[in-house]
Amino acid sequence: MNPESELLAVYDAAGQVIGEADRGTVYREGLWHGSAGVLVRSGDGSRIYVHRRTDSKLVFAGLHDCLAGGVVDAGEDPADTAARELHEELGITLPAGTAPTLRATAAWDGVWAGKPLRCHLFGYEVRYDGPIRHQPSEIADGWWWRDAELRAHLRDPAWPFVPDTRVILDDLLAD
Repeated sequence: MNPESELLAVYDAAGQVIGEADRGTVYREGLWHGSAGVLVRSGDGSRIYVHRRTDSKLVFAGLHDCLAGGVVDAGEDPADTAARELHEELGITLPAGTAPTLRATAAWDGVWAGKPLRCHLFGYEVRYDGPIRHQPSEIADGWWWRDAELRAHLRDPAWPFVPDTRVILDDLLAD
C-alpha cells in the first residue's frame, strides 16, 4: 500500500477527532492530525533510547528522535498507535493487558518542508530492558543515553532533532 493513501484520523484545533483523510491530503493541506510516541526508558529509569530516523522517511527524514511513534490511523486510539509503533519501529511488544503510560499531550502547529504541519501529540512512556530490533525502513541507528546527555544535545538548536518531539519532551522528561 502507498503510505500516502493510508487513512489517518483528522482532528480539529481543539484535539477532537472530526473525520479521516488520506496521509497525502493531511500533509499536503496541513490538516490537524494525531501522533503518538513512546519514550523508552531502561527498567531503572536511568537511560533513554535515542535513535536516528532513516533518510528515506516521509517526514523528518534523517533526524534524531527519542520517541518510537507515528500518526494515528482512522478509528485508532492514540494508546493503540503508541503500542503499534513501539512494536514496528523498535521490536518491543508489551505484555498482554498492558499499555504504555500516557505522560504528556501537546499541540504542534509547525512547518515542515515549507508546508504547515499541525499535529496533536500524545506522549507515552515504557520501562524496558530487553532487546531492541530496528525496523530498517524507519530507524537507521540507536543507542542509550542518560537524561543529561540527551538534554545537552537538545540545548544545541542546530542538532538535527525531530521538532514535534521537542515540543512535548520537557513534560516527558519531568520527574
